[in-house]
Amino acid sequence: MNRPSTAQGERLFTPQFFLMCLYSFTVFLSAFQLFPTAPIRIIDLGGSTFTAGLFLGFLTYASALSAPLTGALADRWGRRKVLIIGSSALTVFSIGYAVSPNYYIPLVIVVFHGIFWSGLLSASSAYITDIIPAHRRAEGISYWGMASILSVAVAPSLGLWIYSFGWAWLCASIGAMNLMMLLIAWKLPETSRPHSDPGPLPGLRDLVEWRVLALSLALFMYAVGHGGATAFSAVFARAHGIEPPGLFFTVNAVMILVTRPLAGPLADRLGHHKIMIPSLALIFVGLLLLAFGTNKVTFIAAAVVYGLGIGNVFPVFSAYIIQRVPANRRGAAFGSVLAAFDTGIGTGSIMTGLLIGHFGYQAAFLATAALAGCAIPYFLIVEKRLNFDVIVDGERTVG
Repeated sequence: MNRPSTAQGERLFTPQFFLMCLYSFTVFLSAFQLFPTAPIRIIDLGGSTFTAGLFLGFLTYASALSAPLTGALADRWGRRKVLIIGSSALTVFSIGYAVSPNYYIPLVIVVFHGIFWSGLLSASSAYITDIIPAHRRAEGISYWGMASILSVAVAPSLGLWIYSFGWAWLCASIGAMNLMMLLIAWKLPETSRPHSDPGPLPGLRDLVEWRVLALSLALFMYAVGHGGATAFSAVFARAHGIEPPGLFFTVNAVMILVTRPLAGPLADRLGHHKIMIPSLALIFVGLLLLAFGTNKVTFIAAAVVYGLGIGNVFPVFSAYIIQRVPANRRGAAFGSVLAAFDTGIGTGSIMTGLLIGHFGYQAAFLATAALAGCAIPYFLIVEKRLNFDVIVDGERTVG
C-alpha cells in the first residue's frame, strides 16, 4: 500500500480519516460494553470488589507492559497489519469470555486481551497521526477521539442492558463488534512502509521513548482515578440506588462531545498547556465530587465536571508529544504514553477495589482525587527539566 498523496495529506477529513473514526467507534463500543459489566459479573459470581477490580487491572497492566513492544512492532510491521491481528484476537477472546463457567478464567483471558489491546491503541494512534496534517494535529486527534467518546456515551448502558438478558448475549454483542473491527481494518490502506529487512527485535532502548515515558507519568496520576471510576462508578451507582447505573459514563461522554470540537482547535492555536492544565484541574475536582456523589444530583455534577476534563487531556497531550518525536518513532512514543496511562488505569482499578473493600467508596475516590491533583505540578516540573524540542520538517527547534 502507498502513503496518502500530497493533496490528500493536506486535508483533515479524508476517507481514511472517517474509516479510522468508524474503527475507533467500534473498538470502544465493544470494550465499554465489557469494562463496566465484567466487575458486576464477577461480583454476581461471588467475587469481592477487590477481585472485580483485578479484571480491568490485569487488562491494563498487560497493556502497559506490552505497549512499548506492540508500538514498536506497529512501526516495523505496519499499522494495518497490527490492527488486523489485534481485531482477530479480540474476536477469539469474546468467545472465551462467553464459555467461561466462573470468574477465574476471564481473569486469565484478560491478560492476553490487554496485550492485543495495547497493539490496537498504539497502531491506531500512530495511523491517525500519519494521515492528519501536522498543523492540525490536536484538532484532528480531538475529532477522531470523539468517535470513541460517542461510543463510550452509549456502550456502558447498552452493555448493562444486554447483560440483563445474560452474559452470553453480552459476549455475542462484543464478538460482533470485534468482527466489524476486523472488516474495517482490512479495508484500511497502509500508511507506513514495513521494513523489508527488519532484522532482530529492537532492544529495550529502542522500544521505549524514555523522556516521553517520564513526562507521561502525569497521565498515570490522573489515570488511577480514571481506572477506579471506569471499574466502579456503575457498581457505586447501583449501591446507592442511582439509575441507570451507566449514568456517569453517559453524562461525562456528552460533556466531552460538546467541548472537544472547541478544545482541539484552541490547543493548536493557543498552545497545548492552556487546554491541558485546566483539564487536569477539572479531573481532580470531578473525582472529589464523585466521592460525595451518593445522590443523583451530585453524581451527575461529578460526571459533568469530570467529563469536561477527561475528554481533552489525552488528545492534547498526544498532539504535544507527536510534535516532539520523529515520524518513524510515533508507534514507540504512543506505546510509552499508553504504558503510563494503562498502568495508571490498572493501578486505579485494583487500588480502588481494595480501598472500597476496607474503607468504603468515599475514601477510595478521595485517594484517587488526591493523586490526580499531583499531575499538574509534576507535568510542569518534569517538562521544564526534560527541555523538549519541537520537530518541524525533520528539524528540531526549541519548544
